[in-house]
Amino acid sequence: MPFYFLIEFLRIVRINISFKGNFSIGLNCLCERGENFCCIILVFQQQKMYNVFKLDNGLRVVVENIDYVNSVSIGIWVKSGSRNEEKYNNGISHFIEHMFFKGTSNRTALEIAECIENVGGQMNAFTGKEATCFYAKVLDSHLDLAVDVLADMLFNSKFLSEDIEKEKGVIIEEINMSEDLPEDVLSDLHSRAMWGEDSISLPILGNIDTVKSFDRKQLLEYVDSHYIPENSVISIAGNVNLKKVEELIDKYFKNWSGENKIITQYSFPKFLNNHLSREKNIEQLHLSLGIQGVKSGSDDIYPLLLLNNIYGGGASSILFQKIREEKGLCYSIYSYVASFNNNGVVAVYTGLNAKYVYDVIERIKDELELFSKTGVASDKLRKSKEQLKGSYILGMESISSRMFNNGKSLLFTNKLNTPEDIIKKIDSIDIDTISRVMKNTFCGGIVNSAFVGDNVDLELVRNLLDKEIKPFPDSRKTLL
Repeated sequence: MPFYFLIEFLRIVRINISFKGNFSIGLNCLCERGENFCCIILVFQQQKMYNVFKLDNGLRVVVENIDYVNSVSIGIWVKSGSRNEEKYNNGISHFIEHMFFKGTSNRTALEIAECIENVGGQMNAFTGKEATCFYAKVLDSHLDLAVDVLADMLFNSKFLSEDIEKEKGVIIEEINMSEDLPEDVLSDLHSRAMWGEDSISLPILGNIDTVKSFDRKQLLEYVDSHYIPENSVISIAGNVNLKKVEELIDKYFKNWSGENKIITQYSFPKFLNNHLSREKNIEQLHLSLGIQGVKSGSDDIYPLLLLNNIYGGGASSILFQKIREEKGLCYSIYSYVASFNNNGVVAVYTGLNAKYVYDVIERIKDELELFSKTGVASDKLRKSKEQLKGSYILGMESISSRMFNNGKSLLFTNKLNTPEDIIKKIDSIDIDTISRVMKNTFCGGIVNSAFVGDNVDLELVRNLLDKEIKPFPDSRKTLL
């Protein structure tokens, strides 16, 4: 056996067994060179690829060891987003996210940024409807620095009144910038149409009135009650030593506790039959149509993702081919799946000339009805499963994607799905599963919608949807 074939074989063996946990393998291989033989004995000592543990204070930690990279990604996830808020404090989760970068008792705002950037790393944060995440990516040799900086931000941020007042201006400009992006306006409007008065409909940024109302006492009280270990997960992915990770987590987070604890529990929002519109002086009409989806953590999420890919998930999808390629009625058209605790949606988006809106909605409805009736043939099912697996595997080649995937999964479902688990779930999808999920989602048709644009003939659209379309005001400066 040529030596390079042996090395390649060993590399493949190592990859294939790296999910199996702790192991010690001896491989005896003969390498022939003319009349001479040499015996190569290799022993691999490998730690488990996935490790999940919990501190005494309730903080959950997931570590994915990827020993063939030179970097590590770490994220602190807190189950606190706009869905945890009320109308009077809408936007507070996002505001707090900003304030964690404004200086601690140990570092100025500039020093926070420099600590990570000076070693070639990256640091950022985001707020969603159900969570906030602070994360960093650094070389594996700088993991201790990343943990130190993130913990410093979480526990020692000053929340100075002058910084709070300054940040109000920053976030108000962020709200104004979002108002100039029709897709952002549409997303908030459609959330309102889908979920009505439930807190899941609240915009992540809040509005100008609520942002102006925040003060230091209010922000710190919210942090004390929501930023608690029981509501949080630390996710780490990359080239790490588990023992060192455990020592770092214990050092920085074992004393974390929260006063006036609020353990997050979400409502069961109804998927409402509402249709809303916003007048906006822009070139195109932007519309979003809502179809019943599934909740996060549901086993039906993978069959639904597969169905969505066929219907509107890419350039080969039904919507793209029938409406853009064959008819030329729009430039952008696609559908996507959004899942939340206790409910979800499949949304169809397109931006187009307002004069085509009647024709496009009619075609979207026709294709939806045809898709719901004909279902998915076995050959198409096989191809779509390969597409979904390929897309997932490519996405997991980033260690940051792995960190996000593990953190979100553990935070919301309290379990971890390895790539092997997910591939098995996709492979197990059969025609009966597809038919059942189709019946519970796509077969229900368009349930709600939102429109943003200028001079929209709402009467035409109303007749097509057979529902009243209610005008909705600019919500930037008013409490909803």
